[in-house]
Order: sequence, then C-alpha cells, then structure tokens
Amino acid sequence: MNTTISIITLGCSKNIVDSEHVAGQLRRGGWRVAFDPERVEGGVVVVNTCGFIGDAKQESVDTILEWARARQQGLIERLFVIGCLSERYAEELREEIPEVDDFFGARGIQEIVEALEVPYNECVYKERALSTPRHYAYLKISEGCDRKCSFCAIPFIRGGHVSVPVEQLLEETRALAAQGVKELIVIAQDTTVYGVDLYGRRALAELLRGLCAVEGIEWVRLLYAYPAGFPDDVLEVMRTEPKMCKYIDIPLQHIADTQLKSMKRAVDGAATRALVDRLRREVPGIAIRTTMMVGFPGETEAEFEQLLEFVREASFDRLGVFTYSEEEGTWAGENLADDVPEEVKQLRAERLIDVQSAIAEDNNLAMVGTVQRVIIDGRQEDDRGNGRQGRRGGLYLGRTQWDTPEVDQEVLIASVEPLAVGQFCDVHIDRAGVYEIYGTVVEKK
Repeated sequence: MNTTISIITLGCSKNIVDSEHVAGQLRRGGWRVAFDPERVEGGVVVVNTCGFIGDAKQESVDTILEWARARQQGLIERLFVIGCLSERYAEELREEIPEVDDFFGARGIQEIVEALEVPYNECVYKERALSTPRHYAYLKISEGCDRKCSFCAIPFIRGGHVSVPVEQLLEETRALAAQGVKELIVIAQDTTVYGVDLYGRRALAELLRGLCAVEGIEWVRLLYAYPAGFPDDVLEVMRTEPKMCKYIDIPLQHIADTQLKSMKRAVDGAATRALVDRLRREVPGIAIRTTMMVGFPGETEAEFEQLLEFVREASFDRLGVFTYSEEEGTWAGENLADDVPEEVKQLRAERLIDVQSAIAEDNNLAMVGTVQRVIIDGRQEDDRGNGRQGRRGGLYLGRTQWDTPEVDQEVLIASVEPLAVGQFCDVHIDRAGVYEIYGTVVEKK
C-alpha cells in the first residue's frame, strides 16, 4: 500500500489545527503526510470538512464527491472524512456516498488515527505537523462553546466549552517556536472565556503573558473574542506586552437591539458601542476586525440602516459580511421564519461592503508616508507561478501587525536585496489602495 496520506482541510483555522494534530499522530506512526490537494500521490485522502453555513457545507460535499470519484477510478486507495459536516450528517453521508471508507466527527481525531492503525498518543500535541508556512501557526486554546447564539450550530457540533491547560499550551508553543514559528495566532470558538472551566476564572490574560514569554515567538495575535463580558485584563496585556499585536477579531454581528436580542447575543447596541470605544481607548492604535450578519429573520430596512450607520461611525479597520443561512437544529432555524428574501440579503451585504471599502481605503491612505514593521510571507507570483520582478528587484508579500494571514490585506514590498520568509522588515509605505498597500524596505531585521 502507498504510505502517503493527503489531508485536505476546509473551513476555519480551528480545522487547520485539528488536521495538523492528526498529521502529527500519523507521522509518528510512520505515515508520510501531505497537505497539498493539487499534489495527491494516491494512497489515502482525508477530507476535513466544514458544516457551519450553507456555502461551506456545499463546498465540503463537492470536495467529498470529487475524491469519491477518484477512489472509484482507482486514483486513490482509501478515503476518509472527518470534521463538522460529518459530525452533523454522518449517517446521511454514509448512505449517499458509499465510496468513503468511513466518516468521523469533529471530535474524532483519535478515531481517525486509530482507523489508520496508529496508536493514539495524547502527548503528540507537541509534534504537530504544520500545514501553514513555518513562520506562523494557530494555537487552539479551547474546544466547543457554551454560548447560545440562536443562529449558530457550533455548540451541538463541537460540544461544550473545554479549555486546554495552560502548561500544555505553553509546551505546544515552545515546540512550535523550535520549528521556526514567529507569529502565534490564538484561536477558539470564544477565546475570552478561556480557563473558566479549569480554574474557575477567566485566564486568557495570564495565558497571553505566558505565550509572549516564549523565546522565539515575536508576535501573538488574538482572534475570535466574544463581545459580552469582555475581560479588562486582556486589554492591559494588549497595551503593555510588546509582542502582542494591537489587533483583535471580535464578531459583533449587528447593532440593532431587536436583532441582537433575537440572535441571543447577550449584549445590546449600547454595550456594543461602549465596548468598541473601550477597546480603542485602552489600547491606542488597535485594529478591530469584526463580522456583521445581514438578513437575519425579521431584519427591517430601518434596522439595516442602523447597522450601516454604526459601521460608518465605528470605522472598523477590517470587516467581514455574512448573509444569514438557516441552519437546522439552531434556535433560529427551528423558531424563526427565514423571511428576508435572498436578493435583499445580497443587496444589503453589497451595500455594507461598499461602506467598508471606503473606510478601508481611507485607513490605508492614512498609512502612506509612515514606516511599519512587516513580516514577510513570500514572493508575489505572476500568472505563470513565477516570482514577479519589479524594477528594483523582487516584489514580496508581507503583513503588518494589523493583518491576519489569509484573511486581511497584504503589503507588497519592493526590495533590492532578497528577503526571507518569516523575516521582519521596516517598510516605508509609499502608496495604498482599498485592500493593498505598497512599500519599500527601509531596514531588514
């Protein structure tokens, strides 16, 4: 049998971490593991799926079907499916796609490892096989969620909130730093309640200070904070720890009180505005990334206009927009009519994106003439996959502390001298567009 396993990861960064833990276990058991779906070499394919919203579920189904056909044609030997989609729909998928050898849920890491005849070892978290570029990695600090947001299926897919002990996370981080990781991206379904189940208190600030102390880690970035009951001590860490990126991802979803109440967000519009003001007051220079949902059941034009005005006044640095997707098993899916027409949802999303685009351009133009510390992610490629050359040499891709990889904008950097992936540089910002900024290296570090 071919001893290669290809892991194809769909969905969010939490799935990326799961795939990397699976890969670490399998490599310890003698398998050769690859993450590139374009270079599958036969053997075994594992598809790690997303089942959060309609588009993500469809992408997961299409990917499974693609590899099921490959298995029928003898191009691969075995096919397994793990993750959120198979957690929700395993029985239906088994019936509809019998070419798959087996399905395992989002909490089935041990099961998939043992199905591939590798003894599961709880200590292998220190031997993660990175699928990201080696200079950054995600650190999942907890699993599941205890929140009761009416539109969200995560609690019954992933289960209740379970924190990973601080010392285990520090050991994992030290191991990542030894592999060359310089930027650590802290994730969970809700990072702000980290530690409550283990220590009887919120321990995120303590954890962040510990992560910043790990030698080799130069940036620590915080994602997926929840707006209700945001802990003050986390803001102190972000303000005082030099390694903490002045950046936070905090999905607010809406501003209209009626919508927030129906979404069961445990926060109202006034508290949301106060939180945004507090973030900016307590952490000067912070970049706030948020997510807004349009077309939730009952959303009126007046409520949408409130949202538009809030986005204008808050001037978020980064913003993502989702249209509501009715999900079976959720409170909203079971109790509210999906009464906003799809064309209205799409139009509202486009209007919100237009407002945010103007804000993003203004924010970028304000950076022109400044010097920013940037981490190098790679070389820009032309349409043929070759490294693109500018008049002054190579054109490189990087990010400021205000940008998360694969999510936010990039800095396109001209440099006469070669730049290494993972290297930090001081870059003079020469010009800017809506979602890209352009600069020239001032100093390499």
